[in-house]
Amino acid sequence: MEQKNKYSIIVPTYNERLNIALIVYLIFKHLRDVGRDVDFEVIVVDDGSPDGTQEVVKQLQKLYGEDRILLRPRPRKLGLGTAYIHGLKHASGNFVVIMDADLSHHPKYLPSFIKKQLETGASIVTGTRYVKGGGVHGWNLMRKLTSRGANVLAQTLLWPGVSDLTGSFRLYRKSVLEDIISSCVSKGYVFQMEMIVRASRKGYHIEEVPITFVDRVFGSSKLGGSEIVEYLKGLAYLLVTT
Repeated sequence: MEQKNKYSIIVPTYNERLNIALIVYLIFKHLRDVGRDVDFEVIVVDDGSPDGTQEVVKQLQKLYGEDRILLRPRPRKLGLGTAYIHGLKHASGNFVVIMDADLSHHPKYLPSFIKKQLETGASIVTGTRYVKGGGVHGWNLMRKLTSRGANVLAQTLLWPGVSDLTGSFRLYRKSVLEDIISSCVSKGYVFQMEMIVRASRKGYHIEEVPITFVDRVFGSSKLGGSEIVEYLKGLAYLLVTT
């Protein structure tokens, strides 16, 4: 008998009290649009948020059930890559979705990710801003140029076979994510790029779904000059090691 798919959605959080309830509501809404029998869980990895994010998640557990909303906190900010590894340890699904909690990744795209994977048998489905139907909303011209320039530079040097290297809205076959993440060393902004480049080098089947990235609704963006420097250093590292 064929195994029924289960989707573990890992959502790292830090000071996302204003966003987490809405993102969870939208995940449930849009996955139920796929069908009542879609099996999924939401794993919130909170890095000791001082704003009460964890208290909101506990309220959500009462509403949706502790089997559907898993709170797996850590004592302090320890980085995005290790947040995924931490969430992965608690994931019971055979597919894993990674997405941001700040509403820049709209859950309305989840059905498209699942459909694309089922149609193609892909090991990874990644959201892209840089094909027809994709885009960015809420960024100023400078940030758009910076993001686009960083992407073009990486495309030129690394030839990864995907159009959006730094996007972080992705669906992975769990075994594939475990394999890739174990060989990644980058932190922060570069981590997503290393993941997809290493997946491409390992020959995994990657498909893309156009998405519109929306700048965070509540709170402040965490991208700054130091992240751009880290990105360039990470690009050089991947150029040498992949």
